[in-house]
Amino acid sequence: MTRRSSDSPVPSRQRKPTAVAQPAAGPDYSREAALLAAGARLVAGIDEAGRGPLAGPVVAAAVILDPECVPDGLNDSKKLDAAERERLFREILACASVGFASASALEIDRYNIRGATLLAMRRALHALGEAPCHVLIDGRDVPPLLRCPGTAVISGDALSLSIAAASIVAKVARDRMMTRACRAYAGYGFSRHMGYATAEHLEAIGRLGPSPIHRMSFRPLRRDLLDAAE
Repeated sequence: MTRRSSDSPVPSRQRKPTAVAQPAAGPDYSREAALLAAGARLVAGIDEAGRGPLAGPVVAAAVILDPECVPDGLNDSKKLDAAERERLFREILACASVGFASASALEIDRYNIRGATLLAMRRALHALGEAPCHVLIDGRDVPPLLRCPGTAVISGDALSLSIAAASIVAKVARDRMMTRACRAYAGYGFSRHMGYATAEHLEAIGRLGPSPIHRMSFRPLRRDLLDAAE
């Protein structure tokens, strides 16, 4: 299997020699196994990171795990610290098929956060080097125009190993994007808060105004625009 993003080359794959047992608690492979037993050749998990921040893109990832090569410790990215996410990110890319993509702040303002999230998810699926037969999607929505059937799984990142892997990839990829944005747009502290509405971030917006990657349809930015227009 291979991995690619919507704008990156496809690297060579490095397999692990043996499967790794998963802990009893946390996500498992039962949903994927049932689909494979029913005839699906490949099953992908999809998740996103960055729905709530005031700035930056929303990023989605699609992951097809090799059941014989599952990294140890996969879980909802929110339950892992940064070092664990980075370790698992490297291991996932080494032994799984991975695609990731984003929708920009402008697209979020144009389509709303739900629409932009579904757009990023569809892009991530199409960035995979292989076409899955079925996808498991975290949340309540199945993105439109997918190239295969999909199933929405509420709290999927805590239930499905494939979705958990996608949540880790999406989170690490987005954090790296925001760290780069911190260098491009100095003064906002993006590498510390990743665009979320912390006191530091709100103070920077008040002092500097919004940057090109701020989501102008989000409060308080939208409120500020309305107040200025009155």
